[in-house]
Amino acid sequence: MSDLVTYLAVALVSMLCGIGGYELLRRRTALAAKDRAQEEARQIVQTAAREAETRVKEAKLEAKDLLIQAKAELEREQKEKTIVLQEQERRFLQREELLDRKAGGLEKREQDLSKRERELDRREAGLQEKETACAQALREHREALERVAGMTAEEAKRHLLAEYESQVRIEAAGLSKRTIEEAKENAEREAREIIATSIQRVTRDYVSEATISMVPIPNDAMKGRIIGREGRNIRAIEAATGIDLIIDETPEAVIISGFDPLRREIAKVSLERLMQDGRIHPTRIEEIVEKVKTDVEKLMIEEAEKVIFEVGLADFHPEIVKILGRLKYRTSYGQNNLYHAREAAYICGIMASELGLDVKLAKRGALLHDIGKAVSHEEEGPHAMLGAEIAKRYGESEKVVNAIAAHHEQVEPICPETVLVASAEALSAARPGARREALESYVKRLEKLESLAVGQRGVQKAYAIQAGREIRVIVKQEDLSDSEAFQLSRELAKKIEQELTYPGQIKVTVIRESRYVEYAK
Repeated sequence: MSDLVTYLAVALVSMLCGIGGYELLRRRTALAAKDRAQEEARQIVQTAAREAETRVKEAKLEAKDLLIQAKAELEREQKEKTIVLQEQERRFLQREELLDRKAGGLEKREQDLSKRERELDRREAGLQEKETACAQALREHREALERVAGMTAEEAKRHLLAEYESQVRIEAAGLSKRTIEEAKENAEREAREIIATSIQRVTRDYVSEATISMVPIPNDAMKGRIIGREGRNIRAIEAATGIDLIIDETPEAVIISGFDPLRREIAKVSLERLMQDGRIHPTRIEEIVEKVKTDVEKLMIEEAEKVIFEVGLADFHPEIVKILGRLKYRTSYGQNNLYHAREAAYICGIMASELGLDVKLAKRGALLHDIGKAVSHEEEGPHAMLGAEIAKRYGESEKVVNAIAAHHEQVEPICPETVLVASAEALSAARPGARREALESYVKRLEKLESLAVGQRGVQKAYAIQAGREIRVIVKQEDLSDSEAFQLSRELAKKIEQELTYPGQIKVTVIRESRYVEYAK
């Protein structure tokens, strides 16, 4: 028991000694760490003080450098300003000297002007005196002339003016004639060049369409099938197409007769398709005819679009394209209307280009100028006005509408392109081979042309030549003077324009000659 107590006491003493040693060691370690921290803090403070001192010195040096630079810059600016001021001062001095010299010159000029003004006043007074003396002398001279001549100055003036007026009228008539002739020659020469160029660049061949079409058939037995039992097939074809079928002794051919080219084309295509199909009876005939009508309408639209593309135009209303396509199967005196419109567009575009006008507008007006003919059999009125209404209805410009309406001079033109459209239409219609004309109407036109000329005063004979494109009028020399013959040509030309309808133009030539005949005996 005592040993245990002894052990416990020894252990307690040992533990206390260990705790005391540990605490002593801890305190010494803390003191050493504190000393090191203080030393480090002291060194940091010293280092910071040295760096601050160094930076202060550097800042002072930089501030000194900046001060020196600012001082140098200020001195430089002051020198520059001094130089500028000196230059301005020099200029001001020069200007002052120049103004002084000008002031001196102005004073001298003013003195000269004053001297001249006094001289002019003196001269004006002298001129007034001379003018008064001249007027007095002129009055005395006039009075003396009136006493000698036996008439007053007013009477002499009227007599002289009358003589001058007569002479001036004669000279003015001659001058007017020469001016008009020169203008006509120049205009005709330039017009011929433009028209020749236009026609040369447009070459189109037309096939004169007749009132019949020929449809070949494989054999004569097909004629019987086309006729049908008791003629029912041929009656069905005629009823569906509105044309006449002529089946005669012509070998391997059937003749289609009708005045409407569109109906003839529908009948021709329908008959060809029926022969290919082989089934020829009234029901089938009606079906084929209706289908062909649809196909032909599509073909007309395609043909119109092709023509529009060929002349270089676009942006047409679909209804206008459709109406334009109908012209493919319409003719005027054998001339195809659609191809006539295409040719007129070509000619009009070339002339507009030569004259520096709007080529697109000219071509558009010429291409559409005859669209009224496509509906002229459905509506009443001139085809030009019908075409203008159609163009206006479907959004064409005012100038295009005017070109369509005025191409037969039914309204006044509002732009030069309208005149070109009328000229191009006449050129296309009047070129040789483009149209055919009935002999009777042709002869009547020539007779009417000659009768118009013979009915004028002083006309001896008149001859229509060049197929009615020129008329030569021979006048009586003793009845008409040269000036009156010139006036007769103008009046006759206007009368022909008012009373005749003709393609192109008619040249009027008035011939007045003097013949002196004497016999030697």
